[in-house]
Amino acid sequence: MKFVFVVTLFALAYAKHEEYIGWKSYYVGLESKDQFKAFWPMVDKYELDVLSHPILGREGVLLVKPEHQAGFILEAETEGIALKVHSEDVKSQLDYDDQVIELQRISSMMRNAGRQLPYDNYQQIEAIDDYLDYIGATYPDVATVVTAANSFEGRPIKYVKISTTNFEDHSKPVIFIDGGIHAREWISPPTVTWAIHKLVEDVTERDLLDNFDWILLPVVNPDGYKFTFTNSRFWRKTRSTDQHVLSGICPGVDGNRNYDFFWNTVGTSNTPCSDVYAGSKAFSEVETRVVRDILHEHLARMAMYITMHSFGSMILYPWGHDGSLSHNGLGLHTVGVAMATAINQNSLSHFRSYVVGNSALVLNYPAAGASEDYAHQIGVPFSYTFELPGLSNTLLGFNLNPRYIQQVCNETWQGLIVGARRAGDLFRNKKL
Repeated sequence: MKFVFVVTLFALAYAKHEEYIGWKSYYVGLESKDQFKAFWPMVDKYELDVLSHPILGREGVLLVKPEHQAGFILEAETEGIALKVHSEDVKSQLDYDDQVIELQRISSMMRNAGRQLPYDNYQQIEAIDDYLDYIGATYPDVATVVTAANSFEGRPIKYVKISTTNFEDHSKPVIFIDGGIHAREWISPPTVTWAIHKLVEDVTERDLLDNFDWILLPVVNPDGYKFTFTNSRFWRKTRSTDQHVLSGICPGVDGNRNYDFFWNTVGTSNTPCSDVYAGSKAFSEVETRVVRDILHEHLARMAMYITMHSFGSMILYPWGHDGSLSHNGLGLHTVGVAMATAINQNSLSHFRSYVVGNSALVLNYPAAGASEDYAHQIGVPFSYTFELPGLSNTLLGFNLNPRYIQQVCNETWQGLIVGARRAGDLFRNKKL
């Protein structure tokens, strides 16, 4: 019986990911400003899919289609850019990931008596929605579940409001955390559901519950997130088809280029087939409008906004379109460093240490229309993008091994503890 199960598992795995046959992935290392300047035009020219941005002193990871491999390698070598193969066969690595995840799912169900929101595996959108409903029904004194809207394909976009005073004590700062705007970044939503767990089910930092109100939105982009589990693993965008005459062929918008902050000026594309397509206008997507409306509804006392992404082990702050610093640049940096220090102190030895800084300067890549910048522009004093840990030279596949998910959730929570307290103190002092 066990043999039949294993054979069936392998058969199912090898029936997926055909679109990535012939694709290769590479580590890319950039050592100078000139190399960064040469590299980014190659991204468009060769349709490179950058999974993790290279920064000075740290390799990135990218995918290359079969038809572009020879040209890209030649041009990279001409520019002196260091390349190293991560995978000769992207499809086989995805098949490997599927096997690991499926075996982990079965093991987890047996251990957890069928509970569907584990922290030793990746979380399906249906399980996340069920968990939010469970939290709202079980802890009504502190948790309220809100269905803000339906996605383009009709899925509920749900978030949880957590408060001991039903959001009626206007002296309490608000912390807003979202995840899952980029569909393929599977490690992002569990860090948000873990924060819900720590604020409601396993309260070990009581002051965070008593002194703050919280808004936690695990999956901003449920359509794209679902699509990565069922169809295309590296899908990044939403799934809208009403933005361009070609949207029926190339659906979706990059939600993190869709905010009304220097919209569609740099680091974006007007082409709907691009992974960084900014949409037909700012806030064209219902998903980004949900985040916008939450920010504005609670703006008067919103102390901190954090959006969870992956991967790269970075904490990034505005301004991302040009690398300049806001009036609160020093505060952003000091709170960011405090969060990173707490994470690094609780991390594993083979995880990369977090880098903190202005997003455009750290990445050597300006990009407009990001949620972190929009939130800061409208008045949120502490606004960050977290790039969570991902694969490294010591890990196989494209997903962080599921056994590390709870580790990432816990270390990220340790950073949020410090960040919320620091931001709350600074926010209250400003209001006095």
